[in-house]
Amino acid sequence: MHLLKKIIIIAVIGAALYFLLGFHYVVIDNSVKMLKKSEYNMKYTFVSTKSRDLEKILTTRELWDDGIGDLLFEEGKISEEQLVMYQKKMEEDEESN
Repeated sequence: MHLLKKIIIIAVIGAALYFLLGFHYVVIDNSVKMLKKSEYNMKYTFVSTKSRDLEKILTTRELWDDGIGDLLFEEGKISEEQLVMYQKKMEEDEESN
């Protein structure tokens, strides 16, 4: 019974880590929004719009590819014009690489 308890605890911790690594947790004002990652990793798991400049967030390739621009637009943090501007900028950066 003691071994079964350890296995269950390890399985629960593993599942929690797996879930944690699958999303970006974006702090916008006083709420946390989850954004699905394109691949499981530790990069940009926690992102705060309070402590980072929005331009740096929007021009981070991993975040952009996972939809941070659309999320910030939906939350009213950027305008539609800004979203289009960053879309063009990211397309140009992708073409130059």
